[in-house]
Amino acid sequence: MRVSIQLLSLWALSIVSGVSGQADPQLTGTWSTKSNRVFTGPGFYDPVNEKLKEPALTGISYSFTNDGHFESAHYRALANPQVPRCPKGLMQFQHGTFKKEANGSLILTPFGVDGRQLLSDPCRGKNSVYTRYNQPELFKRYEVFTDPYHGVLRLNLYRFDGSPMNPMYLAFKPPQMLPTETMNPTTSATAGAQPTGKTKIKRGHQEVTVPLNKHVIKPRREPFDADRWWWIGVGMTTLGGFAYLAF
Repeated sequence: MRVSIQLLSLWALSIVSGVSGQADPQLTGTWSTKSNRVFTGPGFYDPVNEKLKEPALTGISYSFTNDGHFESAHYRALANPQVPRCPKGLMQFQHGTFKKEANGSLILTPFGVDGRQLLSDPCRGKNSVYTRYNQPELFKRYEVFTDPYHGVLRLNLYRFDGSPMNPMYLAFKPPQMLPTETMNPTTSATAGAQPTGKTKIKRGHQEVTVPLNKHVIKPRREPFDADRWWWIGVGMTTLGGFAYLAF
């Protein structure tokens, strides 16, 4: 709870102080973790068709602009201790504005209506859960330097508690990003939502209604329906009996 209150307070502070804050030119570009398969931009999220595109490997990517905008792409496999053969897949997209504080920390404020999350759990059903996603981020500090082993620029981000994220390496400069403005404007996160035939998902104070089968990571086939085929067999047998008596 303390973490949530702290992040919400920082988010509110960034709105009051305005979106245009100090930006570090060293951050400008698209950064990606070691897999080098996850990048921000249209290759990860298609806002027109509302589709998250699964990369070949898991990873994280962040992009920053000179004028204080950011974009993030996360694709992670979540371990399932109870059923190890059934890991979950999680994809998250956000973009918005960022601000560098005087103490060197970074505050990322997403455009709330644009964030998307896709959670896939293949052992719990054929459908994935697709929802809006809105999570402000605080990085306590960061470092940009030339990696001595790879010989390329490296970005180290440290979470609000000082723990390091996986290092990222410069992939594109200028950054590869979607438009740095709200792409799905709406007055309410629940505008026009109807629960019939759909799954209602709550996250924080947002309530989103979406089809269960919207943009699954890995679709599964329908299970074999034994009862249905049994009744079909009964019907065919009865029909055959009538035909025998008739002829």
